[in-house]
Amino acid sequence: MQIHEAFGIDISPYAVGRILRIKTITPPTGGGPSWLSFIGHMKDSLWSVDLFRCESINLRSHWVMVIMDQFSRRIIGFAVHAGNCDGVAYCRMFNEIISGKTLPKYLSSDNDPLYLFHRWKANLRILEIEEIKSAAGCPTSHPYVERIVGSVRREYLNHVLFFKERDLKNKLDIYQTYYNHQRAHSSLDQKTPTKMNMPLNNSQHDFTGK
Repeated sequence: MQIHEAFGIDISPYAVGRILRIKTITPPTGGGPSWLSFIGHMKDSLWSVDLFRCESINLRSHWVMVIMDQFSRRIIGFAVHAGNCDGVAYCRMFNEIISGKTLPKYLSSDNDPLYLFHRWKANLRILEIEEIKSAAGCPTSHPYVERIVGSVRREYLNHVLFFKERDLKNKLDIYQTYYNHQRAHSSLDQKTPTKMNMPLNNSQHDFTGK
């Protein structure tokens, strides 16, 4: 795939395997961190975005955009749009979430056709954010934001009702505060995302006063 992307040359994977065996080159085992995880470990450099749909009490569809920081697992924000979306709506939702925030260098997204709108790509170029695509057909290459979508459904949206766009946005803001400030994460050693962003110094104390 890399050869095809770089040079436009189609080559059989069997030919690649034959060359590797002749040259006694050991293919990578995949045991190390992925490139997405590597970038995400650099603080404030990578955000992830995802979209999901839910229905109001009158069964009207609403699209929800969520953006998270890959390093701290912090939810940057939610944006909501009632009805069908186009490139203008996606840009509005994205710009609503990032307004007033320090922008990352990279934005990770999946291969959903929704991210192919010209306005979406142009908006990222203007903001000087490089979009990084996850591996096609491999949800585990885009794990944290996918997990957030599952968590907000299981822990919250499956148990509450909402009427309109503003009502849903208010409820998601409540969940965002809980997720960032109160919900402990096993992948963060039982810390909250907010505490991952707090610098440690001698003036900070825990709740026990130690």
